[in-house]
Amino acid sequence: MQLADGKKVYFASDFHLGIPNRESSLEREKRLCRWMDIIREDAALLYLVGDIFDVWFEYKNVIPKGYTRFLGKLAELRDAGLSIEAFTGNHDLWMRGYFEEELGIPVYHAPIRRSFNDRKFFIGHGDGLGPGDQGYKLLKKTLNNPVLQWLYRRIHPDTGVGLAGWASRLGPKHNESIKEEFLGPEKEFLIQYCNDFLKTEPMDYFVFGHRHLPLDYPLSGHARYINLGDWIRYDSYAVFDGKELELKFFGNEL
Repeated sequence: MQLADGKKVYFASDFHLGIPNRESSLEREKRLCRWMDIIREDAALLYLVGDIFDVWFEYKNVIPKGYTRFLGKLAELRDAGLSIEAFTGNHDLWMRGYFEEELGIPVYHAPIRRSFNDRKFFIGHGDGLGPGDQGYKLLKKTLNNPVLQWLYRRIHPDTGVGLAGWASRLGPKHNESIKEEFLGPEKEFLIQYCNDFLKTEPMDYFVFGHRHLPLDYPLSGHARYINLGDWIRYDSYAVFDGKELELKFFGNEL
């Protein structure tokens, strides 16, 4: 894809809408809508890179309650012609058709490769990549089992969504007072994944979420690993202007 003059590609992830309570989530949702209203002026494409919701489980005729402003803003932007693409994360991996059918937004369940102005991008949420975290990798395989998903849909939505919400809140990343710290390249699974990837295939940018820590880390050659952070603590995102990919923070650039 060759970007038109003045047009940009935006990336954001880990909104975790729904936590820790309705009031805090609603304020985050309103910030996201304000941000999307600003970037719509020069955006050619918007990527939502997973964990959009803290819990999202689609029944055949039921979706989780709430998020009206956010979903309405996505519909408004799509109707105005903005291309939007989304990824599942480890908290909303059970997205199965609603975004595609109602909003016209494709949803990816695995990383993708894209090229913008001859720069190569590898984009994905980032969960389950790299060495380690074997327990989660087994859990993800289990949760993606179609038979188990069918059985879970037999549970009443009030119980099913409520149970999933209880389980998702057990993670420490949802606590606004806890600050993630960079562990060094030898302990960061996604950096290790990128370095292994570059041994067999060239890439300019790796864009991930999941880590909840905004990072712009140089890799071998000219490649870079960008972690998008989150909107719980940082209101962070990345933007590619056709030449460079830059990590930014909503409010700080105005």
